[in-house]
Amino acid sequence: MGYKRPESVLVVLYDQYHRVLLLQREDDPDFWQSVTGTIETGEQPLQTAYREVAEETGLHLDTARQAIVDRRQTNQYKIRSRWLYRYPPGTLYNTEHVFTAQVSSDIALTLTEHLAYEWVPKAAALARLWSPSNRTAVDTFVPGAK
Repeated sequence: MGYKRPESVLVVLYDQYHRVLLLQREDDPDFWQSVTGTIETGEQPLQTAYREVAEETGLHLDTARQAIVDRRQTNQYKIRSRWLYRYPPGTLYNTEHVFTAQVSSDIALTLTEHLAYEWVPKAAALARLWSPSNRTAVDTFVPGAK
């Protein structure tokens, strides 16, 4: 297995009631997050967003019915020290492209990389999300009160 590319997507999914989808990581059960994933060689960030949503949730979104919205926000954050081994030596920062999509919470999800999922109100999501950039994306782009 090669090193991960230090460029990724963050896809915040929220439902018709403006509840946010949170995913519990397998490798750190205290870490709740939105859909995330590395941009693979040859992919554009939007392509990665669609692929990662399908891989992590089983939801196959399409541009006609449930478009993923490019929020044109890019974050750079320091990679957690426990995950540095996944990246090329000397890599300390990751660049993250932010996307959102409104989806129905009535559809069952199929998890492949996480222990559990929950649809939670915006305020609860802000309290539970580990990543500061994930919290900022939820706060900025998910409608509804905090």
